[in-house]
Amino acid sequence: MAPPLDDMGTPVHLPRPPRRLVSLVPSLTEAIAHSRPGLLVGATDWCTHPGGLDVTRVRGTKNPDRKAVAGLRPDLVIANKEENRELDVARLRAAGVPVWVTVIETLPQALTSLRRMFTEALGGPAPDWLDVARTLWAGPLPDVAATVAVPIWRDPWMVVGRSTFTGDLLRRAGLANAFASHPDRYPHMALERIDRPDVDLVLLPDEPYAFSVHDGPEVFHRAPTRLVSGRLITWYGPSLLQAHAVLRELAGTR
Repeated sequence: MAPPLDDMGTPVHLPRPPRRLVSLVPSLTEAIAHSRPGLLVGATDWCTHPGGLDVTRVRGTKNPDRKAVAGLRPDLVIANKEENRELDVARLRAAGVPVWVTVIETLPQALTSLRRMFTEALGGPAPDWLDVARTLWAGPLPDVAATVAVPIWRDPWMVVGRSTFTGDLLRRAGLANAFASHPDRYPHMALERIDRPDVDLVLLPDEPYAFSVHDGPEVFHRAPTRLVSGRLITWYGPSLLQAHAVLRELAGTR
C-alpha cells in the first residue's frame, strides 16, 4: 500500500499508527491533545493549550531543538508550512524522523487538513468537534458587516495581509480584512495606514505580539480597537467553535 501524502504531497512512511507524537504547531497541539490524549510526548514553548499539557518542550516553532525532538523517539512530527522552517523539516527527515507537514491558508483547507491528519497520518477517526466546526462555518459568505485591520506586531507595525487563514476566517464571519488585497501576506504598515476612518475596527490579538489594554489601543485615534484572543483568529482546531460565536458577535455589534 502506498504511504499517505502530507499536504505538501510528500510521502510519509508510517509502518503503524503513531504512538508518540511531537507537534511543532500550537493549533495542532491543541487539536491532538483534545482528541487523542496520550499521544503527544513533545510540543513547542508556544503550545499553550490545553492548559497543563505535560509534555517535553522543544523550544519554539521557528527554532525547535531538533536534537531534543529526535531524542523523544517520535513516530511522527507534526509541522506546518507557514509556522515552521523548511530547513528544520528537512533535517529532521534526514535524521530519520517522519514529518507530516500541513498547509493551511483558508478555513476549508484547515478543515480538510485536520481530517486528513487524524484519519491518514494518525490512523483513526476524525473527532466529533471537527464535524461541528464544519457545520458551524458552512454556508455562503455573509455580507460584510465591518472592515477590520489585524496588527500582529508593532515597532515596526505589521498586519495580516492577503491569503491567510485569519483573513479567510474573518471574512466568513462577516468581517472584511482592510489589507486583503496587499501583495504581501504580512506586510509592514505605517500606523497612519492602519488608524484611518474607513477601518471600522482594529483587532489587537495577544499573539504573536502581546497587545494589551496598556500596549496598543493608546496609539489609535481614528479607528476603534478591540482586544481579542489570538487563538480565536489564528488557530485552527477546537477553538473554531468558540471563534464562530465571538467573531459573529463582533460582526453583529457594528
